[in-house]
Amino acid sequence: MRQPLSRELSNMLERSRDRQLRLAVTGLSQAGKTAFLTSLVNQLRQAGVEAQLDLLPVAREGRLLGAQRLNQPDLGVPRFPYDPGMASLRDTPPRWPEPTRGISELRLQLRYRPAQQGWFTPDIAHLTLDLFDYPGEWLLDLPLLQHDFYSWSQSQAQHEGPHRRALFSEWLAEAEQLDPTAEADEAQLATLAEAYALGLRRAKQAGFSDLQPGRFLLPGELDGAPMLQFFPLPGLDTPKETLDALPESSLYATLAARFRYYQQQVVRPFYRDHFRRFDRQIVLVDVLGALNAGPERFEDLSRALQQLMKSFDYGKRSLLTRLFAPKIDRLAIAATKADHVTPDQHTHVVQLLEALLAEPLKDLRFADIPVKALSLAAIRATEAREVLHDGKRTPALKGTTLEGEDVLVYPGDVPSRLPKVDFWQQQGFDFPSFRPMPADSEALPHIRMDAAIDWLIGDKLT
Repeated sequence: MRQPLSRELSNMLERSRDRQLRLAVTGLSQAGKTAFLTSLVNQLRQAGVEAQLDLLPVAREGRLLGAQRLNQPDLGVPRFPYDPGMASLRDTPPRWPEPTRGISELRLQLRYRPAQQGWFTPDIAHLTLDLFDYPGEWLLDLPLLQHDFYSWSQSQAQHEGPHRRALFSEWLAEAEQLDPTAEADEAQLATLAEAYALGLRRAKQAGFSDLQPGRFLLPGELDGAPMLQFFPLPGLDTPKETLDALPESSLYATLAARFRYYQQQVVRPFYRDHFRRFDRQIVLVDVLGALNAGPERFEDLSRALQQLMKSFDYGKRSLLTRLFAPKIDRLAIAATKADHVTPDQHTHVVQLLEALLAEPLKDLRFADIPVKALSLAAIRATEAREVLHDGKRTPALKGTTLEGEDVLVYPGDVPSRLPKVDFWQQQGFDFPSFRPMPADSEALPHIRMDAAIDWLIGDKLT
């Protein structure tokens, strides 16, 4: 929905003064976006009161006065459910906020005292921060913009490991028998599309990440629409030029047309309206969950993230780009759920994350885009302890599982580089899912949220 002219002019003025930032909190499903956003708002609102933000200089020096929620810029988009999320965390027992099932936005205004006072420096300055939340499943669709139906079908076939292939067995048994040149059968297409969607849902439950189209997993208002009744064609060995010349009624042409429609009517507007407007970005990665799930899922996550990061515009900011063509000029990559391993393993988690995203990071650093890797827990779920084992003090974690059992565990050692075959054969790395810790104050307990905030917006709060 288009904003009123007065609001557009106000936003443009703020951006020209570099007093407005749009932050992309990017992550695949279950990476922790909703928890991160809830904690981010909470920490900024409690700054100077109860929040522990020692790694954020403006807060440590007592210059950050807090944050206030403002009316969001797009009145046609729901507000990010911060209050319901906080209510879940303060419930008895505490519960994680509900995962995102649609698009939402939130605008914050931060007030702070500038570090240096002068004739032209105000006593109190402000920064407007726009936040955007969305289902991680929908994010998976952005790489589709780099494909046509033929190349997408081939790319899907290239990444079929044995476990993933088994999850799509019913669909594959039928799809591999299809003749691309045959007349399209609408009933057959609908049945096979549902079988393919079932395979995607199974793959998600099994811990896979590279799952396209994302709307098949969370269709929303598109549920049952013909635009969702398509799937990749396995085993394409006929030249593309030959298939493109087939009549519109053919199976190949019908699937290709639906792919283009989905691409142009669902994916491109989603990208245009939201993902082309960001100034800063944090990519949240559940690297521990992938490590827990095994080698095929781990490689799948790496592939999904590398494809995804090609979908964003990175570059230096100037007045013109701020106003008319925003580019992401600073990036953080964060391994979430750092509280699921003991503190002695946090350095290894960061090193593993950097290895997982080695190629995109090389490209970003070559382009001179500031990038920082870190591990964090947006909302803590465990406490670090030490226990006596064979006469030695051993690190451990104390927490409560989702089932309500209090446990004291050592999840295992995290490799500092991409695991080799022997790791997967011998590894004992395992961790349970924990409830969030009860909050003893208004500020949520966290690990390194202050470091993430400082990297993403600290330079604008000087």
